[in-house]
Amino acid sequence: MLFRKAIVADIPGMSRVRMAVKENVLSNPDRVTADDYWEMLENKGAGWVCEIAQTIVGFAIVDLSDANIWALFVDPDHDKKGIGRKLHDLMLTYSFELEISKLWFSTGPGTRAETFYRKASWQQTGITQSGEIRFEMERTTYKTIVAAHQQSTS
Repeated sequence: MLFRKAIVADIPGMSRVRMAVKENVLSNPDRVTADDYWEMLENKGAGWVCEIAQTIVGFAIVDLSDANIWALFVDPDHDKKGIGRKLHDLMLTYSFELEISKLWFSTGPGTRAETFYRKASWQQTGITQSGEIRFEMERTTYKTIVAAHQQSTS
């Protein structure tokens, strides 16, 4: 597995992964366009991909302008391999090194994403108007989690 920063040339692979997911399926596939990915990677945020055999199998993108997790998806054929958690950690470490004080995102209740983020110590802070759960992670909380993990593995 290779984890690296995403580049514009990765957009087709990221889009393929996004369309392959079984949960959080886009009701309209045209809702997220190649231009949206480009805008996030080039102007508003940063992204990371995971490759296996030179094929993108997961990706994460943070919208730094809104301090929002824009995307974190893993190809269903590569679930349960730690790819999502590694992408999550790369994205949060990068974001909090930029001195962003808090990140947020929302997801549907009862989803695998909800379980994933709760296990990663994200805090539920409310419900959006569309009924999604809003989560937040503060930089200080994340740094405490990372320090505790480093101490337990040394």
